Amino acid sequence: MPFVADSARSTPLRVLVYSSDTDTRRQVILALGKRPAPELPAFEYLEVATAAVVIAQMDAGGIDLAVLDGEATPAGGLGIAKQLKDEISSCPPILVLTGRADDAWLASWSRAEASVAHPIDPIRLTETVVGLLRSRSAA
Repeated sequence: MPFVADSARSTPLRVLVYSSDTDTRRQVILALGKRPAPELPAFEYLEVATAAVVIAQMDAGGIDLAVLDGEATPAGGLGIAKQLKDEISSCPPILVLTGRADDAWLASWSRAEASVAHPIDPIRLTETVVGLLRSRSAA
């Protein structure tokens, strides 16, 4: 479901954050904050710890962006991203967290729109997420 990048939008953007590690989920949410850019609506987070719940939530719709941890276990975010892109025709943008910057090619293989390497750099993560959401609204 596309959205208008408009600060007057009353409906928050729903951001799914997947990781088997509670600390990683917390880092992502703290890095992005409630409203990472003034022209975007506020963010509402959905924290997910298992692949099955990621698939169910994405199938149900209503997610504007997914942040998937490529280092999650037992199911990594890269494989989940590939599955989502293969199975959901209007899949929202996906950002994967990779183990290192050199793993960006894996994000490309997974068909994720972007990647950010661990350890999470709050500035880089925020810039990447805002860029993805701005691109989506322009499309």
